[in-house]
Amino acid sequence: MATPGRIELDKLSVEQLKGLKEQTDLEVNLLQDSLNKIRTAATRLESASAALQDLSLRPHGKKMLVPLTASLYVPGSLDDAEKVLVDVGTGYFIEVTSLVAIVGRTSSAASMCFTLV
Repeated sequence: MATPGRIELDKLSVEQLKGLKEQTDLEVNLLQDSLNKIRTAATRLESASAALQDLSLRPHGKKMLVPLTASLYVPGSLDDAEKVLVDVGTGYFIEVTSLVAIVGRTSSAASMCFTLV
């Protein structure tokens, strides 16, 4: 007797087995993509956390290069290491403290992990 949600493979036709295999392959690919996104998000979170930690150790007035894009930097100086701008998407930034930036990104990453799983 079959239990709910269980498929008896020996009673399926070859066509049904092929369809089941394709469906399973799609689900495995979706899970793999989700896992890759989680790993990427975790890596970015670690990188951002390390950058904020490094920034907090620098003295006020320290000369540095500020990234505007991935390949464009402009000279600047550190005014306040406790306040940072966080990109919230579509060209909008919010000024928050370093601690809030780390906690906020951690919460976002955690909620993304739960959404993907």
